[in-house]
Amino acid sequence: MKLIKCTQNPVLSPNPNNYWENLVVCNPGVWYENGTFYMLYRAAGDDVDHYIRVGLATSTDGINFKRESNEPVFGPSSNGPDMGGVEDPRIIKFGNEYYVTYAYRPYPPGRYWTFPHDVINLPETGPDAPAVYKHNIANSGLAVTTDFKTYRRLGRITTSNLDDRDVILFPEKINGKYAMLHRPKQWIGEEYGCDYPSIWLRYSDDLMVWEEKSTLLLSGRNGTWEEKIGGSTPPLRTDDGWLLIYHGVENGGNGYYRVGVALLDLEDPTKVTARLEDWIMEPEHDYEIEGFYKGCVFPTGNMIVDNILYVYYGAADKYVGLATCDINELLQTLKDSQNENSK
Repeated sequence: MKLIKCTQNPVLSPNPNNYWENLVVCNPGVWYENGTFYMLYRAAGDDVDHYIRVGLATSTDGINFKRESNEPVFGPSSNGPDMGGVEDPRIIKFGNEYYVTYAYRPYPPGRYWTFPHDVINLPETGPDAPAVYKHNIANSGLAVTTDFKTYRRLGRITTSNLDDRDVILFPEKINGKYAMLHRPKQWIGEEYGCDYPSIWLRYSDDLMVWEEKSTLLLSGRNGTWEEKIGGSTPPLRTDDGWLLIYHGVENGGNGYYRVGVALLDLEDPTKVTARLEDWIMEPEHDYEIEGFYKGCVFPTGNMIVDNILYVYYGAADKYVGLATCDINELLQTLKDSQNENSK
């Protein structure tokens, strides 16, 4: 079972006329409502510091997107903890408000693709500077909007001294509690039960207070396409369970990014009821291989519309792509794998 890539990919490309998005557009959060797809996409221009912002585009068919502004709708604050850049939005909705999780840094990362793997720019600090600033650690924050154009920043929802990204909220409460997926980079080793960064789940009574103990949900498989893994898109409720799309990286995180899929129990999502051994999408086209991360498909938005699963992804850290499938076919494939594993 593989996702089918849109023949019109990339569905969004850098705009040479806008300084803040003339180099990169990727990793979009997407929401569908009343016949319109709303896309919040990560964007960057060709500045040396590589400040990252968020733009807004809309579509009525999910393929042809129109930019809603020549300016970003969300960007680094002028003097706050996220003044180094904001990226990788994921969208869910509670009531009439859209909640957006996003990653940020206190200092811009620089042109990371010109540095050794996992190296970024660091600020000049004194010896007493906190770790988050001294090491330019990526945290995750929460913002809220009602129109995708204006936002209120609610603050940090991860621990400041942890590189904790791929933070994704479930779109509804589970047994009266909010639920979050996250991927703390430092939680590896025997103490944590995983050799590489993995997907964890935790609950909370308040969207801004996440103090309950996390549970290891999914870890990578050594020697496979998915040694290092992380959550990708907001879980989708189906009759068969929570559909979870995630990314996996070979070679301990220094290789191709591919896409996996699993099912979680509706009432207790710490229970993984099915997980495909093989990837459902991998880099194969030039726009997924020749970019600022060579060989990367990185989903951050998904919706089910008329029984079609739409998966929006960053391609090679430069473009936005779309892949689809029949949701019932994907669920059946997962259930078949569940039956095979139970034999």
